[in-house]
Amino acid sequence: MIKSFHRLLVPANEGDYRALVEFFESLGLARGESWEGRRSRGVKFDAPESGVEIGMGEGFPAADLVVEVDNADVVADVARQKGYTFTQDIADLDWGARLFALALPGGAGQLAVFSYNENWRQMTHEGSLDATGMRFAVVVSRFNAFITERLLSGSMDALRREGAANEDIEVVRVPGAFEIPGAARMLAQTGKFHAIVCIGCLLRGDTLHYEVIANEVTRGVGQASQETGVPMGFGVLTCDTLEQAIDRAGLKAGNKGFEAALAAVEMANLKKAASGK
Repeated sequence: MIKSFHRLLVPANEGDYRALVEFFESLGLARGESWEGRRSRGVKFDAPESGVEIGMGEGFPAADLVVEVDNADVVADVARQKGYTFTQDIADLDWGARLFALALPGGAGQLAVFSYNENWRQMTHEGSLDATGMRFAVVVSRFNAFITERLLSGSMDALRREGAANEDIEVVRVPGAFEIPGAARMLAQTGKFHAIVCIGCLLRGDTLHYEVIANEVTRGVGQASQETGVPMGFGVLTCDTLEQAIDRAGLKAGNKGFEAALAAVEMANLKKAASGK
Protein backbone atom coordinates (compact mmCIF):
# COMPACT_ATOMS: atom_id res chain seq x y z
CA MET A 1 0.00 0.00 0.00
CA ILE A 2 1.45 3.37 -1.03
CA LYS A 3 1.63 5.83 1.86
CA SER A 4 2.71 8.96 -0.03
CA PHE A 5 3.76 10.21 -3.45
CA HIS A 6 6.40 12.90 -3.94
CA ARG A 7 8.45 14.30 -6.79
CA LEU A 8 12.06 14.29 -5.61
CA LEU A 9 14.23 17.31 -6.44
CA VAL A 10 17.97 17.07 -5.62
CA PRO A 11 19.70 20.47 -5.95
CA ALA A 12 23.45 20.59 -6.52
CA ASN A 13 24.36 23.22 -3.94
CA GLU A 14 23.19 25.15 -0.90
CA GLY A 15 22.03 28.14 -2.93
CA ASP A 16 19.79 26.03 -5.15
CA TYR A 17 18.44 24.17 -2.11
CA ARG A 18 17.43 27.39 -0.38
CA ALA A 19 15.97 28.81 -3.59
CA LEU A 20 13.78 25.73 -4.10
CA VAL A 21 12.59 25.71 -0.49
CA GLU A 22 11.77 29.41 -0.62
CA PHE A 23 9.95 29.04 -3.94
CA PHE A 24 7.70 26.18 -2.86
CA GLU A 25 6.95 27.99 0.38
CA SER A 26 5.89 31.00 -1.66
CA LEU A 27 3.39 28.79 -3.51
CA GLY A 28 1.59 28.22 -0.21
CA LEU A 29 2.47 24.54 0.18
CA ALA A 30 2.46 23.26 3.74
CA ARG A 31 5.74 22.11 5.23
CA GLY A 32 5.63 18.42 6.00
CA GLU A 33 8.33 16.08 7.30
CA SER A 34 11.85 17.52 7.42
CA TRP A 35 15.20 16.20 8.55
CA GLU A 36 18.75 17.36 9.29
CA GLY A 37 21.14 14.42 9.14
CA ARG A 38 24.86 13.90 8.94
CA ARG A 39 24.74 12.91 5.27
CA SER A 40 21.70 14.77 4.02
CA ARG A 41 18.88 17.11 4.85
CA GLY A 42 15.58 17.94 3.26
CA VAL A 43 11.96 18.93 3.62
CA LYS A 44 8.69 17.72 2.12
CA PHE A 45 5.98 20.09 0.95
CA ASP A 46 2.43 18.83 1.06
CA ALA A 47 -0.57 19.89 -0.99
CA PRO A 48 -4.28 19.32 -0.21
CA GLU A 49 -4.57 17.18 -3.36
CA SER A 50 -1.82 15.20 -5.05
CA GLY A 51 -1.34 12.07 -7.08
CA VAL A 52 -0.53 10.68 -10.50
CA GLU A 53 -2.37 12.11 -13.49
CA ILE A 54 -2.35 10.18 -16.77
CA GLY A 55 -3.56 11.81 -19.96
CA MET A 56 -3.18 11.76 -23.72
CA GLY A 57 -3.96 14.09 -26.59
CA GLU A 58 -3.30 17.81 -26.91
CA GLY A 59 -2.98 20.58 -24.34
CA PHE A 60 -0.70 19.02 -21.75
CA PRO A 61 2.23 21.21 -20.60
CA ALA A 62 5.78 20.02 -21.23
CA ALA A 63 6.87 20.00 -17.59
CA ASP A 64 8.47 17.77 -15.00
CA LEU A 65 6.10 19.00 -12.31
CA VAL A 66 2.61 20.49 -12.52
CA VAL A 67 1.06 22.54 -9.71
CA GLU A 68 -2.51 23.82 -9.53
CA VAL A 69 -2.96 27.04 -7.51
CA ASP A 70 -5.85 29.34 -6.65
CA ASN A 71 -4.60 32.18 -8.87
CA ALA A 72 -1.79 31.66 -11.38
CA ASP A 73 -1.33 35.41 -11.91
CA VAL A 74 -0.46 35.95 -8.24
CA VAL A 75 2.11 33.13 -8.30
CA ALA A 76 3.56 34.42 -11.57
CA ASP A 77 4.08 37.84 -9.98
CA VAL A 78 5.96 36.20 -7.09
CA ALA A 79 8.13 34.25 -9.53
CA ARG A 80 8.99 37.43 -11.47
CA GLN A 81 9.90 39.27 -8.27
CA LYS A 82 12.28 36.47 -7.36
CA GLY A 83 13.88 36.47 -10.80
CA TYR A 84 12.89 33.00 -12.01
CA THR A 85 13.26 32.24 -15.72
CA PHE A 86 9.95 31.82 -17.52
CA THR A 87 9.92 29.23 -20.29
CA GLN A 88 6.28 29.97 -21.08
CA ASP A 89 4.60 33.25 -20.22
CA ILE A 90 1.24 33.22 -18.49
CA ALA A 91 -1.69 32.93 -20.88
CA ASP A 92 -5.25 31.66 -21.19
CA LEU A 93 -5.60 28.15 -22.56
CA ASP A 94 -8.51 26.74 -24.53
CA TRP A 95 -9.29 24.23 -21.75
CA GLY A 96 -10.35 26.94 -19.32
CA ALA A 97 -7.15 27.69 -17.44
CA ARG A 98 -4.32 30.20 -17.11
CA LEU A 99 -0.86 28.62 -17.16
CA PHE A 100 2.79 29.54 -17.14
CA ALA A 101 6.00 27.53 -16.95
CA LEU A 102 9.41 28.27 -15.52
CA ALA A 103 12.78 26.64 -15.02
CA LEU A 104 13.40 25.49 -11.47
CA PRO A 105 16.68 26.56 -9.82
CA GLY A 106 19.74 24.39 -10.29
CA GLY A 107 18.46 22.64 -13.38
CA ALA A 108 15.86 20.75 -11.35
CA GLY A 109 13.49 20.69 -14.31
CA GLN A 110 10.54 22.64 -15.57
CA LEU A 111 7.52 23.57 -13.48
CA ALA A 112 4.09 24.35 -14.92
CA VAL A 113 1.72 26.35 -12.72
CA PHE A 114 -1.94 26.79 -13.60
CA SER A 115 -5.29 27.82 -12.19
CA TYR A 116 -8.71 27.24 -13.63
CA ASN A 117 -10.50 30.34 -14.82
CA GLU A 118 -13.52 31.62 -12.90
CA ASN A 119 -16.71 29.60 -13.32
CA TRP A 120 -14.92 26.66 -14.99
CA ARG A 121 -15.79 24.25 -12.19
CA GLN A 122 -18.59 26.12 -10.48
CA MET A 123 -20.32 29.47 -10.76
CA THR A 124 -18.40 32.02 -8.69
CA HIS A 125 -19.60 35.40 -7.49
CA GLU A 126 -17.87 38.17 -5.59
CA GLY A 127 -18.50 41.82 -4.98
CA SER A 128 -16.53 44.52 -6.75
CA LEU A 129 -14.72 47.37 -5.03
CA ASP A 130 -16.80 50.16 -6.54
CA ALA A 131 -18.52 52.55 -4.15
CA THR A 132 -19.77 54.92 -6.87
CA GLY A 133 -23.32 56.06 -6.20
CA MET A 134 -23.57 54.18 -2.90
CA ARG A 135 -24.26 55.61 0.55
CA PHE A 136 -22.27 54.58 3.62
CA ALA A 137 -22.39 55.25 7.35
CA VAL A 138 -19.32 55.04 9.56
CA VAL A 139 -20.05 54.44 13.26
CA VAL A 140 -17.02 55.42 15.32
CA SER A 141 -16.43 55.21 19.06
CA ARG A 142 -15.08 58.28 20.87
CA PHE A 143 -13.44 56.08 23.53
CA ASN A 144 -9.74 55.55 22.74
CA ALA A 145 -10.06 58.37 20.18
CA PHE A 146 -6.28 58.39 19.73
CA ILE A 147 -6.76 55.10 17.84
CA THR A 148 -10.30 55.37 16.50
CA GLU A 149 -9.66 58.67 14.73
CA ARG A 150 -6.84 57.01 12.79
CA LEU A 151 -9.12 54.11 11.92
CA LEU A 152 -11.79 56.58 10.82
CA SER A 153 -9.31 58.33 8.53
CA GLY A 154 -8.40 54.99 7.01
CA SER A 155 -12.03 54.05 6.38
CA MET A 156 -12.81 57.43 4.81
CA ASP A 157 -9.76 57.11 2.58
CA ALA A 158 -10.86 53.66 1.39
CA LEU A 159 -14.42 54.76 0.63
CA ARG A 160 -13.27 57.80 -1.32
CA ARG A 161 -10.68 55.83 -3.27
CA GLU A 162 -13.37 53.39 -4.36
CA GLY A 163 -15.59 56.19 -5.65
CA ALA A 164 -17.85 57.23 -2.78
CA ALA A 165 -18.70 60.94 -2.78
CA ASN A 166 -18.22 62.97 0.40
CA GLU A 167 -21.93 63.71 0.58
CA ASP A 168 -22.67 59.97 0.48
CA ILE A 169 -20.64 59.22 3.63
CA GLU A 170 -22.18 59.93 7.03
CA VAL A 171 -20.08 59.72 10.20
CA VAL A 172 -21.91 58.87 13.43
CA ARG A 173 -20.05 59.09 16.74
CA VAL A 174 -20.99 57.07 19.82
CA PRO A 175 -19.54 57.10 23.37
CA GLY A 176 -17.83 53.71 23.30
CA ALA A 177 -17.57 50.37 21.56
CA PHE A 178 -20.58 48.95 23.43
CA GLU A 179 -22.85 51.48 21.68
CA ILE A 180 -21.65 50.60 18.18
CA PRO A 181 -24.05 47.69 17.46
CA GLY A 182 -27.13 49.66 18.53
CA ALA A 183 -26.19 52.66 16.40
CA ALA A 184 -25.34 50.44 13.44
CA ARG A 185 -28.74 48.71 13.69
CA MET A 186 -30.61 52.03 13.90
CA LEU A 187 -28.82 53.33 10.82
CA ALA A 188 -29.43 50.10 8.91
CA GLN A 189 -33.14 50.24 9.67
CA THR A 190 -33.46 53.66 8.05
CA GLY A 191 -32.87 52.05 4.65
CA LYS A 192 -30.63 54.97 3.65
CA PHE A 193 -27.32 53.11 3.53
CA HIS A 194 -25.88 50.38 1.34
CA ALA A 195 -23.37 49.40 4.05
CA ILE A 196 -22.08 50.48 7.44
CA VAL A 197 -18.51 50.55 8.77
CA CYS A 198 -18.06 49.99 12.51
CA ILE A 199 -14.96 51.56 14.11
CA GLY A 200 -13.79 51.14 17.71
CA CYS A 201 -10.92 50.10 19.93
CA LEU A 202 -10.86 47.90 23.03
CA LEU A 203 -7.72 47.46 25.13
CA ARG A 204 -7.36 44.62 27.59
CA GLY A 205 -7.36 45.66 31.24
CA ASP A 206 -7.07 43.90 34.59
CA THR A 207 -10.71 42.76 34.80
CA LEU A 208 -13.20 40.80 32.71
CA HIS A 209 -14.68 44.00 31.31
CA TYR A 210 -12.63 43.66 28.11
CA GLU A 211 -13.90 40.14 27.31
CA VAL A 212 -17.51 41.03 28.09
CA ILE A 213 -17.53 44.12 25.89
CA ALA A 214 -15.55 42.51 23.04
CA ASN A 215 -17.94 39.56 22.88
CA GLU A 216 -21.05 41.75 22.99
CA VAL A 217 -19.79 44.15 20.32
CA THR A 218 -18.81 41.35 17.95
CA ARG A 219 -22.08 39.49 18.48
CA GLY A 220 -24.14 42.68 18.24
CA VAL A 221 -22.64 43.88 14.96
CA GLY A 222 -22.98 40.45 13.38
CA GLN A 223 -26.56 40.07 14.55
CA ALA A 224 -27.50 43.56 13.36
CA SER A 225 -26.13 42.83 9.90
CA GLN A 226 -27.89 39.47 9.64
CA GLU A 227 -31.25 40.73 10.84
CA THR A 228 -31.33 43.96 8.82
CA GLY A 229 -29.64 42.60 5.70
CA VAL A 230 -27.29 45.59 5.56
CA PRO A 231 -23.58 44.65 5.23
CA MET A 232 -21.33 45.90 8.02
CA GLY A 233 -17.56 46.18 7.94
CA PHE A 234 -16.01 45.27 11.29
CA GLY A 235 -13.20 47.65 12.23
CA VAL A 236 -13.30 47.26 16.02
CA LEU A 237 -9.83 46.51 17.37
CA THR A 238 -9.48 44.12 20.32
CA CYS A 239 -5.86 44.42 21.45
CA ASP A 240 -3.82 43.48 24.48
CA THR A 241 -1.72 46.65 24.40
CA LEU A 242 -1.77 50.20 23.07
CA GLU A 243 1.24 49.35 20.91
CA GLN A 244 -0.72 46.60 19.15
CA ALA A 245 -3.55 49.03 18.50
CA ILE A 246 -1.20 51.66 17.07
CA ASP A 247 0.29 49.05 14.72
CA ARG A 248 -3.22 48.24 13.44
CA ALA A 249 -4.21 51.88 13.04
CA GLY A 250 -1.83 52.71 10.22
CA LEU A 251 1.61 51.32 11.03
CA LYS A 252 3.18 47.93 10.22
CA ALA A 253 -0.07 45.94 10.51
CA GLY A 254 -1.93 48.29 8.15
CA ASN A 255 -5.06 50.25 8.92
CA LYS A 256 -7.98 48.05 9.96
CA GLY A 257 -10.41 50.89 9.36
CA PHE A 258 -9.32 50.94 5.72
CA GLU A 259 -9.78 47.17 5.49
CA ALA A 260 -13.21 47.27 7.14
CA ALA A 261 -14.39 49.89 4.66
CA LEU A 262 -13.20 47.81 1.71
CA ALA A 263 -15.07 44.81 3.11
CA ALA A 264 -18.22 46.93 3.43
CA VAL A 265 -17.94 48.10 -0.19
CA GLU A 266 -17.40 44.57 -1.49
CA MET A 267 -20.30 43.14 0.50
CA ALA A 268 -22.61 45.97 -0.60
CA ASN A 269 -21.83 45.15 -4.23
CA LEU A 270 -22.29 41.44 -3.60
CA LYS A 271 -25.72 42.10 -2.11
CA LYS A 272 -26.58 44.27 -5.10
CA ALA A 273 -25.50 41.56 -7.54
CA ALA A 274 -27.30 38.80 -5.66
CA SER A 275 -30.55 40.74 -5.46
CA GLY A 276 -30.35 42.00 -9.02
CA LYS A 277 -31.10 45.55 -7.89
